[in-house]
This record gives sequence, structure tokens and C-alpha cells, in this order.
Amino acid sequence: MPTFRVLLIAALSAATFAAPAIADVAEPNPEAAIVTAPVQVDGNELFRVRGSSAFPAPERAASIASRIETAARDPKIDAAKVRIGESDDNIAIFAGNRVLMLVTKPDASIEQATPEAVAAVNAARIRQAIDEYRVGRTPERLTQGALRAGAALIAFVITAFLIFVGTRRLDRYLHRRFEHRLQTVGIQSFEIVRGERLRALVHGAFSAIRVVLILVLAVTALAYMLVQFPWTRAIGDDFAGLVLNPLQTLARGFAAQVPNLVFLVILYFVVRFVLRLIRLFFDAVARGDVTLDGFDADWAQPTYKLVRIAVIAFALVIAYPYIPGSDSAAFKGVSLFAGIVFSLGSSTAIANIVAGYMMTYRRAFRVGDVVKLGNDTGIVTLIRLQVTHLRTWKNEEITVPNSQILNSHVINYSALARKDGLILHTMVGIGYETPWRQVEAMLLDAAARTSGLRLQPPPFVRQKELTDFAVMYEINAYCDTPERMPALLSTLHANIQDVFNEHGVQIMTPHYEGDPDDQKLVPPDKWYLPPAVKPLQK
Repeated sequence: MPTFRVLLIAALSAATFAAPAIADVAEPNPEAAIVTAPVQVDGNELFRVRGSSAFPAPERAASIASRIETAARDPKIDAAKVRIGESDDNIAIFAGNRVLMLVTKPDASIEQATPEAVAAVNAARIRQAIDEYRVGRTPERLTQGALRAGAALIAFVITAFLIFVGTRRLDRYLHRRFEHRLQTVGIQSFEIVRGERLRALVHGAFSAIRVVLILVLAVTALAYMLVQFPWTRAIGDDFAGLVLNPLQTLARGFAAQVPNLVFLVILYFVVRFVLRLIRLFFDAVARGDVTLDGFDADWAQPTYKLVRIAVIAFALVIAYPYIPGSDSAAFKGVSLFAGIVFSLGSSTAIANIVAGYMMTYRRAFRVGDVVKLGNDTGIVTLIRLQVTHLRTWKNEEITVPNSQILNSHVINYSALARKDGLILHTMVGIGYETPWRQVEAMLLDAAARTSGLRLQPPPFVRQKELTDFAVMYEINAYCDTPERMPALLSTLHANIQDVFNEHGVQIMTPHYEGDPDDQKLVPPDKWYLPPAVKPLQK
């Protein structure tokens, strides 16, 4: 039906609908923009009304619609007797003795018609709306609507089931028919797309088609069922729009961003190609195929990670203006919030990462070295950006934060052992009555008996301290295997005890208060008392 734009001013509220009409007409501001709102009954638009600053158009339209529905629910009011009359120098539309709406001269001037003509047209539409309101709520009409809604629901269930079964059977058929053709796509030995990925892609396409078809059917069926009842007819008429409008907005936004998305895709592949070239270069440096003056091969992977971060950061700077929504206040707010959270929550992590790189370039240690980090001694098994892993002599794994390592001293037992050997040492205290030359000779003999210690450079003995009751001797011997330090020291200690027992020299470490009556020695015939077992002579 054609639309007439008129100024309709409510005279009565819903609570005082039965009382005599009292119209409070607010004159519109001629300079203000004309805003109208539809008067709807059961989802059908009757006409549009104009609003004002005192009574906005949506509120006025809702008030008029409420009065019309109240009149329609009153069986005493005959729709055919809806009439036009005068009220306070305005044209009014009455239902019995109740005012439904007022039409003033300024209202009618908007449509370039007389108030009487506009009121006549609106009255005719109100009569029709009241009749349709009553007919739509009769038991016969409601029963018909329920039957149609039930039929639509049954049709949707059957159709959705057929779509589900049909697409699954078609998927299986195509899988059996073309399975041997879905082979891995690759170049020589480099796989680009695996056959399993292709099969999963085809299966995913069928699943997506099935879901889309069922969703379209569900929206159509639900909208049809809603329009069968007067209470939900307005929702049903707008239901498709409620679902499709956001999709249309997304589609339009996506279409508008296609050039930017194409640029981002191209940038992604370019950056990925550059990173692969950089990775190949640093892998060659790590293998020793490419040598750089003053650049250690162990620096290759950490340096690659730094260069990769720099390349990605540069790519993000380039890509940022082309990211959809990057110029919006919401995107900037989220970015700022994420930056604050990251800076507050990752200070320790960043400190560990910086410390990890500093240790790498300082060459403090490498994987496989025997080191002492604080109070922990073990073999370095893994060096990460944030932590370093140690395996102790007891086969325990210790994770040490890199920032903690950077702030403490590190003892590397393997750094010089590869070239000059590591000096193992231990101390014994011997009384002054034993000649020091004899003690040194016995210690050197014990070192010579220890398998795993180097003969060149030769072991040596130092007299560390002259205490009150004993002389402190230190035996020093070279080894090439720092990872065997505990075992070598244990063997050296055993050989020292054997040599000193053989020569009748007792070890009094660190010191003693007086000479015992019997020397603290173990004679050779008691070295293998049970449960000890004497080794077989070779």
C-alpha cells in the first residue's frame, strides 16, 4: 500500500485508553530533519508517522499501534464504525468514543494533502487492520497455521536427512572412485601437498556444503513457521533479514578488502620465500659448508632466529596498513591492550631470552660441555632461548633460567679440556713423620694406576698447606673426559688408599690430636674381606 507521511500526535496513553481523549500536540521544528516511524500491527505496516523532540516517532508509532490492537481486542468495537471526527481543532480517528490518533494541518502538509484526506486513508487501513487482527486469531486460522508450521517442520527434517545421507553417500562414492588418483603432489622428493591432505580437503568440502544447505533450509523453514502466527509474523518477515543482513555486511566488507588481502597473501609468500633462503644459508654455515671470518658455526641457529624475527617484524610493519580494520579505534585499543599485557607479563621471559643470546655469543658453553652453574654441575643437554637444561651425574635434569646464569659465574670443565686437558685434583693429609718425597711418589703412583688419566703432561703434586698436625698434599692429573670426573676421582681415591696401605703410611685427614698406638692401616691380606671379591689376575 502507498506510504503517506503525516504528523500523528497521540492523545491518550494505553493506560487511559478508555478515558476521553486529551491531545497534547507538539509543534515540529521546521528546521529539524523529518523522522518517521511505521505503525505496525501483526507485522503489517499501516502507515508512517512523524515524530518530534518531545515525542519521538518510534514512541508515537508504538503508542498508536497499541491503541489499535487494544481496540481490535475489544469485541464491543465494530471495525466498520471507525470514523473521522474533530478534536481540539484537529482531525481525529475514533473507535467508538476512543481516539486512536490525531491528524493536524502541519502533519498533512508534509504529504501535500488535506488533513481530512490523510485521516480518511488512515481510517480505512485501521479498519482493515482490526478485521485482519481478529480473523488471524480465530481457532480455524490458528489451526491452519499450526498445521502448515508442522508440515514445514516435517518437510525440513526429511529434506535435511536426505541431504545428510545423500552427501555422505556421494562423498564415499567419489572417495572409492578417485582414491587412486588423489596422490601426493610434490617436486622430486619435496612434498607440497600430501595425498591425505587432499582427501581431507575433499571430505571437508562435502561437510561444508552439507552444513550450508541444512542451514539455508533451517532459516527458510523457521521463517515460514513464524509467519503462520500473528504474534510472530513480524519476526518471521524480518527473520531472513536478521540472518542475511550480517552475512551481506561481511560479504561487502570482504569484497572491499580484497585488494588488501591480495597484497597480504603476496607479502606472506614473499616473506616465506626469503625466510627459506635465509634458513638455507645459516644451515650451510652450521654444517661448515659456508665459513665466515670470526663467526662461529654454533652461532648459526641463534643468529638465524634473530634475523627471522627482524624479517617478520619488518613484514608486519609493511602489512599493518593493509590489515582490515587496522585504522579503527577498536583495533588500536586491542593492540595497545595486548602490548601492555605482553610487556607486563613477559619481562622475565624477555630477560631470559636476552641472556640466552648473550651467553651464546659469549661462548660460555655449548651442548655437551660439563659445566657448573651455581651449585649445580652436569652436562649441558639443551640450550633454549629462555632456559638451559643440565643432566647431573645422578641422571637428573635441571632447568636453569638463562637470566640466572648470566648473573652468576659459570665454570666450564670442557672448554680447555679438548686441547690441554682438565686437571683433576684431590687432597690428603699426612703426618710430618712421613718424608714428603715418599708421599709425592706414592701419590704419583696412585695417579699412574688410574685408567683414564693422561700420562702427558705428567701428573704433579703440590704441598698446599702445613697445618698443625699434618701436611696437606694435592695430587693433580690431566684427563680428556670431563664427563667422567666423578668416576675418575673415585678410582683415584681408591688407588691412593691402596698405595698408602701398601707402604704402611696412614692417612690422617684433615688432622689428628695424637698418634694412636696402632697405625690406622689396612694390610693387603685384608683388602678383600667379605663381601668384597678379589678380581681375577690377567
